[in-house]
Amino acid sequence: MRSVSIIGAGCTRFGERWEDSLRDLVVETGIMALEDSNVSGEEIDGLYVGNMSGGRFVEQEHIGALISDCAGLSRLHVPSTRVEAACASGGLALRQAVLAVASGYSDVVIAAGVEKMTDVTGGVAADALAAAADREWECFFGATFPALYAMIARLHMHRYGTTREELAQVAVKNHHNGSMNPISQYQMEITVEKVLRSPLVADPLRVLDCSPITDGAAAVVLVPTKIAHKYSDAPIKILATAQASDTLALHDRRNITTLDATVHAAKKAFGQAGLERKDIDLAEVHDAFTIGEIAAIEDLGFVEKGEGGKAAEEGLTWIGGKLPINTSGGLKACGHPVGATGIKQAYEMVLQLRGEAGKRQVEGAKVGLTHNVGGCGGTALVHILSR
Repeated sequence: MRSVSIIGAGCTRFGERWEDSLRDLVVETGIMALEDSNVSGEEIDGLYVGNMSGGRFVEQEHIGALISDCAGLSRLHVPSTRVEAACASGGLALRQAVLAVASGYSDVVIAAGVEKMTDVTGGVAADALAAAADREWECFFGATFPALYAMIARLHMHRYGTTREELAQVAVKNHHNGSMNPISQYQMEITVEKVLRSPLVADPLRVLDCSPITDGAAAVVLVPTKIAHKYSDAPIKILATAQASDTLALHDRRNITTLDATVHAAKKAFGQAGLERKDIDLAEVHDAFTIGEIAAIEDLGFVEKGEGGKAAEEGLTWIGGKLPINTSGGLKACGHPVGATGIKQAYEMVLQLRGEAGKRQVEGAKVGLTHNVGGCGGTALVHILSR
């Protein structure tokens, strides 16, 4: 297998992009990624596009061909494949692109993700997202995504003593980081008190514990590492790509406070990279809800089980701390256009490892990790990258 590097990346501004269509978002991010990579359309061998639910959000299926067309690649007949794994669609698109290049089948591949979520009402969006859970055994009985994560949070609090304030600190930290990110949906800082006083969604989770409905797109360009310097002075090497699955429904899990898919994907990724947890300088993890970040840093092995709640409160996961988490603002503040999130995480890592993240730059960052989850943990992707 060949070593693979990212030579270019682009990401739109995330938010409520009322005047832009899904096509507009794709074109915007595609131009940025291609310009950043110095690649021409004629060199591209394939596209993998993460998109969770175009059929529900914009009533458009056949997203792969649409993206190729919008990107101006249909005349070149470049193969374009839509990839779906719920909220992990972007991370899985990245993995498929890595495997295509690593195998030797392709030399220049784009991994992208896009979602246009605000063209429908909040109720329709919530129902579309709920399809990432077990429709027959969870959603049919009234469980929403916030409700499922609320069950995880409530048991974590009961079992490990995690507090409501510790959950809020995750949101406070990520909004602080997002306030320094020009593409973030939410640019404002918040306080623990503001989180605790925000409207209740599903006890114990409140509005400010939850990621928003978002429009956005992101893309990265991959090539074999041995030719990366032909295109870029600062290519980012992908040291590992790993995927794992678990039961779709929470009630079938061994332990709902642990996402076993994350545990196993992390084990595979660190094995591939030949690294230990202490070698990671920063990470982008899946914080669709504040409890998600707490569980993620535990399941990835950065802290002991039950200790994740203390991490933000004690400064461990802030920029300047021992292990900065979600420097982009995470899903919570930067936004969560579900098909694009996994690629946005890679985009943030490219900026950080190049030293181009501005006010939120992690000093001396050399190795980073991204963690993307589908549903409540039915799918997990972990990538490790280095400069």
